[in-house]
Amino acid sequence: MQARMKNPVFVIPEAMQALMALNKATEKSGLSEVTTKLVHLRASQINGCSVCVDMHAQELKKAGETDRRIFAVAAWRDTPFFTEAERAALALTEAVTRIADRADAVPDDIWNEAARHYDEKAISGLLLQIAQINVWNRLNASVRQVAGAAWN
Repeated sequence: MQARMKNPVFVIPEAMQALMALNKATEKSGLSEVTTKLVHLRASQINGCSVCVDMHAQELKKAGETDRRIFAVAAWRDTPFFTEAERAALALTEAVTRIADRADAVPDDIWNEAARHYDEKAISGLLLQIAQINVWNRLNASVRQVAGAAWN
């Protein structure tokens, strides 16, 4: 396997700086690191981004998550391994990632459940993290970035 080109964030370094700044801006939103990584993994699975699936599964493992929870992210609805708050974050992740799949992109029931578990600042951080991982997924999938390979 070989990437089509360098990742665009290395061709336009200001883009990398902007994405890193966006990530840093969400750090104090109140969203836990584990929830953030679960969201990253789920969106990456949906988008077929092998680089991010590999990376975020490894990050979750480093954060102390069990293989059982990591492997179950793709089937989170059908397992007892996630908290209600994590389930709300994963449901919102799926809706926002698949924004064009339904007339009401983010239905009220999904929004209301997320809002029940996260205050305005945390849900803002969650939405920004969902948007950011979707950007990374689209960049990596477009250039066929190879999982486990050096990026630059």
